[in-house]
Amino acid sequence: MPRFEPNPSRRPALISGASSGIGTATAYALAELGHPVALGARRVADCEAIAEKIRSDGGEAFAHFLDVTDGASVDAFVTASEAALGPIEIAVSGAGDLEFGAADQMDPERFLKQVDVHLVGAQRLAHRVLPGMRERRRGDFVLIGSDCANRQRPLMGAYDAAKAGVESMGRQMRMELEGTGIRASIVRPGPTLTGMGMDATPEIIGPLAESWKRWGFARHGYFLRASDLANAIVAVVTAPRGAHLVLVEVQPEAPLHDPTPPSPRPDTTSQETT
Repeated sequence: MPRFEPNPSRRPALISGASSGIGTATAYALAELGHPVALGARRVADCEAIAEKIRSDGGEAFAHFLDVTDGASVDAFVTASEAALGPIEIAVSGAGDLEFGAADQMDPERFLKQVDVHLVGAQRLAHRVLPGMRERRRGDFVLIGSDCANRQRPLMGAYDAAKAGVESMGRQMRMELEGTGIRASIVRPGPTLTGMGMDATPEIIGPLAESWKRWGFARHGYFLRASDLANAIVAVVTAPRGAHLVLVEVQPEAPLHDPTPPSPRPDTTSQETT
C-alpha cells in the first residue's frame, strides 16, 4: 500500500513577502482555515498590523522582520516563527519587488538585486525550512512564479530572468524531493493588481504598455486580485496527500464582451417603382 505521512489539522505556515499583495491575502486565507501564520517582510510594522487583525478574528499569527537577501535574517525569522507557532508545515516564498527597464540598460547591481530577492531569496528560505520538513516527512513549499517566466515581456528588467530561475529551481526541487513527503509547487500568476511596480512613473509605464500591446500581451484590461492567487495557493497546500498540484497558473478572465448589435434589416416598405 502507498505510504504518506498524514497532514495534521493544524499546519503552521510561513509566508515571505507577507506585508502586502499576494502574501497578505494568503495569510488571511490560511488563517481562515485555522492554520497559524508567520508573516515576514522588511515592512514589519505592516506585518504586525495584519497579524493583529488575524488575531482579533480568532486566528493565530506572528510577525517578524525578514530580509530574504540576508541569510541571517532568514534564519532568525524561521527560528522565531517556529518558536512561536511550532514546526513549519507550509512555506510560501513570495518576497520580491519589480523594477522596469531594458535588460541591457539596467545597472548590473540593480539587475543582481532583483535576482537576489526573487531567486536566491527563495533558495535561502528553502535551505532553512526544508531540513525540518525532511525530518517530518511532509510539508508544502510553494514558490510564487510568474507567467513572465515562460512568456517574457519587454522592459521587465531582471524580473523575467529572475522568475524564470525561480520556476526552474521549483521544477528541479520537485525531482529532488520526490519520495521525501515534501511537495514543491509553483503558483504562476498572470497580471495581478498588487503594489509591486505601481510606483513607476508615466514615463516608464507609457512605453511599457505600448511594447506589451505591440507584442500581443495586452489582451484586455482586467487584472487578477491578490485573493485569486491566495485561493490557488490554498488549493495547492490543501490537496489531499497522494495528489500534488505541481504548477497552477492563474490568468485573469476576460470581461464579458458587449453583444454585437444586430445588423439593420433592409427597408422594404418604400421601394421605388418604375
